[in-house]
Formats: sequence, structure tokens, C-alpha cells
Amino acid sequence: MEAITIHPKSTKQLKAVKAVLKALQIPFEPQSASLPAHISKSIYTGLKQFEAGQTITLDEFKNKHFGKQ
Repeated sequence: MEAITIHPKSTKQLKAVKAVLKALQIPFEPQSASLPAHISKSIYTGLKQFEAGQTITLDEFKNKHFGKQ
């Protein structure tokens, strides 16, 4: 049998889809859309750097990572 992936845009849509699947007795497996650990860690580190005032401009970033062009 074919499987489908559904991407609801709101909690209201998710609840409605689950209700329909239950009413039709279609089994489903909820899965969280969590980020990989290394990505979560990078985001956390970046937020901490921002809070500490450790920021650079976009031009500084370009020069640092791509060199002057």
C-alpha cells in the first residue's frame, strides 16, 4: 500500500487530520519534526553569542568566510 506524508500548517489542521484518520480507522504514526542534535547545538550557541553581544555585520561575515571580492 502507498504511504503519504502530510504537512499541516497549524495545530487546528493537525487535529482535523487526526480526527479524520481516526474516524476512517486508518492507522497512523505521529512523528516529531525535530532538528538533528548538531543543528540544535549550533542554534543554541548562536543565540548565546547574540545575547552576549558577539555579533558581526553581513559584510564582516562575507569578508571572513568568502574573502574580499
